Amino acid sequence: MTPTVRSLLLLLIITTLAPLMATPTRLTLSRSLIIISPFLRSPQLLRKSHPCPLWSSSFAFCLDRRPYKSTSLIKRCKPIALSSSSSSSRCSATTSMASSAEAPSPSMEEIRSGANPLLREFEFPPFDAVEAEHVRPGIRALLQQLESELVELERTVELSWPKLVVPLEKIVDRLQVVWGMVNHLKSVKDSSELRSAIEEVEPEKVKFLLRLGQSKPIYEAFKAIQESPSWSTLTDAQRRIVEGQIKEAVLNGVSLEDEKREQFNKVQQELEKLSRKFEENVLDATKKFEKVIVEKKEVEGLPPTALGLAAQTAVAKGHMDATAEDGPWIITLDAPSFLPVMQHARNRSLREEVYRAYVTRASCGDLDNTPIIDQILKLRLEKAKLLGYNNYAEVSMAMKMATVDKAQELLEKLRSASWGPAVQDMEDLKNFASDQGAQEANDLSHWDINFWSERLRESKYDINEEELRPFFSLPKVMDGLFSLAKMLFQIDIEPADGLAPVWHKDVKFYRVKDFKGEPIAYFYFDPYSRPSEKRAGAWMDEVVARSRALARDGSSARLPIAHMVCNQTPPLGNKPSLMTFREVETVFHEFGHALQHMLTRQDEGLVAGIRGIEWDAVELPSQFMENWCYQRDTLLSIAKHFETGETLPEEVYQKLLAARTFRAGSLSLRQIRFATVDLELHSKYSPGGSESIYDIDRRVAERTQVIPLLPEDRFLCSFSHIFAGGYAAGYYSYKWAEVLSADAFSAFEEAGLDNDKAIKETGHRFRETILALGGGKAPLEVFVEFRGREPSPEALLRHNGLLSAAA
Repeated sequence: MTPTVRSLLLLLIITTLAPLMATPTRLTLSRSLIIISPFLRSPQLLRKSHPCPLWSSSFAFCLDRRPYKSTSLIKRCKPIALSSSSSSSRCSATTSMASSAEAPSPSMEEIRSGANPLLREFEFPPFDAVEAEHVRPGIRALLQQLESELVELERTVELSWPKLVVPLEKIVDRLQVVWGMVNHLKSVKDSSELRSAIEEVEPEKVKFLLRLGQSKPIYEAFKAIQESPSWSTLTDAQRRIVEGQIKEAVLNGVSLEDEKREQFNKVQQELEKLSRKFEENVLDATKKFEKVIVEKKEVEGLPPTALGLAAQTAVAKGHMDATAEDGPWIITLDAPSFLPVMQHARNRSLREEVYRAYVTRASCGDLDNTPIIDQILKLRLEKAKLLGYNNYAEVSMAMKMATVDKAQELLEKLRSASWGPAVQDMEDLKNFASDQGAQEANDLSHWDINFWSERLRESKYDINEEELRPFFSLPKVMDGLFSLAKMLFQIDIEPADGLAPVWHKDVKFYRVKDFKGEPIAYFYFDPYSRPSEKRAGAWMDEVVARSRALARDGSSARLPIAHMVCNQTPPLGNKPSLMTFREVETVFHEFGHALQHMLTRQDEGLVAGIRGIEWDAVELPSQFMENWCYQRDTLLSIAKHFETGETLPEEVYQKLLAARTFRAGSLSLRQIRFATVDLELHSKYSPGGSESIYDIDRRVAERTQVIPLLPEDRFLCSFSHIFAGGYAAGYYSYKWAEVLSADAFSAFEEAGLDNDKAIKETGHRFRETILALGGGKAPLEVFVEFRGREPSPEALLRHNGLLSAAA
């Protein structure tokens, strides 16, 4: 049975069981990750972080920047000599897009000098030295150098691994690392100067990538390798590289000729520009909103951490006398400010104002993303047609485990199972609000849901998330997380601040060592919100990947480096960063992605770590790690009061467990709405047709939201996952991967979570398969190697309290 058939059978199992569910699946509070395949068809090449699923109370985003693949010219292959070794109010406006001018080529002297930090040889990127002024000359010099290397590769192309794949990897990697530095700084240290520089050179970068991605000599060389007698001598990873290169080359337009190729390239250039502008508008719209409050009664209900942050923001904005107790306070749309208002502010009019501002971000005036969305969808459809597909969803699914039909089938089954419980959730809220004497009880609106949900949760489980913050200080959480990693995977993680340059004083740098004490990886951690310069959400991204071909100083392989980025509440006064339980889950999630990147044993750089893994499966390690937040020993090891050292009481832990599936129907429906709208827009929407994008969103919402959307809801204008990231026609992937991650964690449950010896043995097996093999083997095969069988939805149903209903 082929992996594709097996994956489809898995989905059929899930969708068959879904109608039996009495309660819907729990919404996993996943965040982001990054998949890095060197064979990506989106010209967002080198953009590689992954968004988190949006969860109902946060609407948080993390940015996805997928890399791209590459290849380009034309030359016939030499004879085969294959070797497998390798060394606040609605308005309408259109957004004008600036065009970049053709720029002069840099001199070779500049290329060789290394004065520009982007062109230096380095072990750790010089994040502290890179400025906007370096981007134009640095990227142009790099592109000139890589163009020369590409010409030479195509001139001398041979069917041997060292003379085809290794030089190709070096070209792809060099651009990925350098552009990754620039793009990362734009995400965490944004400025108008940096934006302008990137905007000017981006078309030149995309032009090179298109040329590389459409290289017929390289494409034909890979096809010849696949058809050669030596094919069977290649390793699994090498065969995956060859197969991926061939598939991606076709999706990159390598088979298109003349006018069609020219049009395809124009579409790719424009899509890159539009996606960048989309995310810039979201960031600017988020930064633009500020609500200054001077009356204390208007902030009643906000917890001390939220008041402290609002006062700290006010000080930063020039209100030097602002205090948490007396204000003034400034509310923003950044998650650490926005969420507490939605959950705790008693002032209903404040909740309404902030909510309306949030769901209409980037939908007005110069920041209006509506015309950008329309153009993106139009161009994606045109791209699909050029490649011979019916719609862009089919293009997206070409490199995934699922198909459009099976993804839609899964979403519909889950929607049906979730609807009844979600309706009951709303009735429970209305009844509770009525019992509390709330005037709005019979007319709850969107800005009331999170507020009354939090009150109901507190009443039902006697848990106040804000009161739990003192038990989750960032230092303790990280210590506990690192201890868990040591137990499961036999690694040590130690601070290495000062070893590598960082982009902000709050960034921490860590070294990862194996059981022998040898370094095997490094990572950066940027934990705190900085609304003025840093994008919202959380994500993990690659800095460099493990690679034998790019080893330095006599080592066997270049060591991987990652970075984890979050946006949690920063330290206030003398207190450390005190986290909500959701923020704890976020850190565990991102660390799961980082582990798969850092603990890979794959030496083929093009499929090492998270590179080359099918999009549907890449959330497995991240969602797997979230489960440990509910494991008793792990949670109690990190839940220590930051002042007294008191451990979280056992009864509170039991309440957290009980509350794990609270309002599961409503949360599941929200995720299903996002995923369904995504697929509808990319499979059925006709640009310029009778339905607008908002008509489709409303139509989907009628089946996935218990209360109607606001007429002015423009959530799509800030849906960065699908319009500025890699989740176009792929948002369903979170649900697909939940099956894999829950089943993987169930292996530890079966071993016995209180049996340290068995846990370590299972952790070793998880490391040697899920974390070690990277994209060098099909994910279903990797899973079977770990689990001893194909995936089952049983664990997911059980974790969500649905197993008995399904049975």
